[in-house]
Amino acid sequence: MSKILIGKHEGTIYEADGGYIGAISLGFGPDGKRQRLKRRGRTKAQVKDRLVRAVKDLEAGVISSENYTVHDAVRDWFAKGLKGRSESTLETLRNLADKHVIPLIGKIKLQRLRADDVDGWLDGLTDALSTRSLLTVHSILKRAIRQAQARDLILRNVAELVITPKGRIGRPSKALTFAQATAVMAAARSSGLNAYVVVSLLTGIRTEEARALRWDHVVAWMPKAKRWRPVTEVGFDHQKFAIYVWRSKRVGGDTKTRKSRRTLELPEHAATALRRHHMTQTAHRLKAGEAWRDQGLVFCTASGNPLDAGNVRRSFRAITRKAGIGEDWTPRELRHSFVSIMSDNGVPLETIADLVGHAGTSVTEQVYRHQLKPVITAGAEAMNTIFGDSRQVESA
Repeated sequence: MSKILIGKHEGTIYEADGGYIGAISLGFGPDGKRQRLKRRGRTKAQVKDRLVRAVKDLEAGVISSENYTVHDAVRDWFAKGLKGRSESTLETLRNLADKHVIPLIGKIKLQRLRADDVDGWLDGLTDALSTRSLLTVHSILKRAIRQAQARDLILRNVAELVITPKGRIGRPSKALTFAQATAVMAAARSSGLNAYVVVSLLTGIRTEEARALRWDHVVAWMPKAKRWRPVTEVGFDHQKFAIYVWRSKRVGGDTKTRKSRRTLELPEHAATALRRHHMTQTAHRLKAGEAWRDQGLVFCTASGNPLDAGNVRRSFRAITRKAGIGEDWTPRELRHSFVSIMSDNGVPLETIADLVGHAGTSVTEQVYRHQLKPVITAGAEAMNTIFGDSRQVESA
């Protein structure tokens, strides 16, 4: 056994279990018991080096164990750092962490994690993940370590020192043509998702807005009173209907932005689909009896519970497969299709922006630039109309 002095702390290093153990005295705790800091290693030099680092961390206010891992930090972040987030957000983050963070770098001791480790980890994911997903998994690590910093478990955040690389090109969103949209609506008639598909396609509401839509926000126009009234009060025996898009499946239940809160008159086909859907849901409610969970939702399960986004995606893929256009489609592309079909039929961009709940046309142009019909040809088309056939001009 040999005695050592590290700063103001006295300690010893002794042989044990085929290696060495070093211990320094930290005095006595509030309970009167002696406090000791221990480190193990194969050699005396290794043990002393680890004790020196431990004392530096201690003096800097770092209190984590040497065995505290990246996995521990991520686990603690999920437990304490994501309060108030929606279940869908938590599910997405957990899936990414469970697949791309914890299995790959989770075993590394947080105190030993280096920027090179983070660089290598991210570089190894560039062929598997899109740039957006890489930014998210990198953010998971940075925020987990940031929380550990706030709790004095680590001195610095090495993940903040690394630049996220570019990943593989993600699949761009696409839109249904008019013919494809017609085929999808025909294929959806026998599906429980029929009204969901029709309303989403013909109004352009977001998927999270559709899943949060309530029956008291489906309204009928009362000509004599000159006002909209909920169908829950006046029924469906009317000529004109609309939906209040005031809620979404986001934290707090609000729409994406204030501008997203809007009232949309329903096309006749959408109103008819909702009327039939209401009758079907009434039958489900009667069949379920006491098992029915009445939450007032327009689109829900056979027991009244909210629809799961994953189940909606799977059901929609079955519809597109039946429509003969393949399975590589997502429900959110119904909104893209709405924009595309409206644009193809000459609806002004300003009107489209209002209908989809954007703050201005610049947002619509940026998000749906591939779906909007180019207007650069408008000048040439106008001049062709004004001047007529170019050959007549040349011969003049």
